[in-house]
Amino acid sequence: MQRRLAFLGFSLALAAAVAGGLMIRQAQAASFELRGQDILVNGTVNDKSLRRFRAFMAKHPDAQRLVLMDMPGSDDDETNLKIGHMVRDLGLDTHVTARSEIFSGAVELFLAGSERTMEAGAVLGVHAWEGDGTADEYPRWHPEHAPYVAYTTRMLGSAEFYWFTVHAAPASGMHVMTEAEIERYGLLTQPVLRD
Repeated sequence: MQRRLAFLGFSLALAAAVAGGLMIRQAQAASFELRGQDILVNGTVNDKSLRRFRAFMAKHPDAQRLVLMDMPGSDDDETNLKIGHMVRDLGLDTHVTARSEIFSGAVELFLAGSERTMEAGAVLGVHAWEGDGTADEYPRWHPEHAPYVAYTTRMLGSAEFYWFTVHAAPASGMHVMTEAEIERYGLLTQPVLRD
């Protein structure tokens, strides 16, 4: 009887942990909220984000700018790049506020804006991607780089920024960009906005 109760207790604890993990994962999934003509974006881009973004834009076709707020990155790089291409196709702008903290794939999403603006104090972090291997393990000509090179070239006119991200920090780390680096790689279409 004690073994059965112990097993039941373990099973309930495991179920609670799994359910808690699912709730956290869902809570962290990218969300889109309309504020005037701005779209506030928070969370992590995942495999459902493209469908959700398309549905959001169908309901709010007059939205003009994505304001990226608190974004750890993406769980699905392919989806992230597709959303970025859609943002550019729609002619949307992107913006980060003084409180914004965006990392990894969220920085790639920021690049998609037709106009890209940033308030002083925003945090942009980049690093090498990781799949079967890490970005810096592949030679420059390797096909694994191709989608990122094409994307960055479309958004910024060259792939120079992509190669910077590959070597700025390992996949397990993060490099917070300086304003000088942000300017050097042409991430903004206007000077940093200051009070």
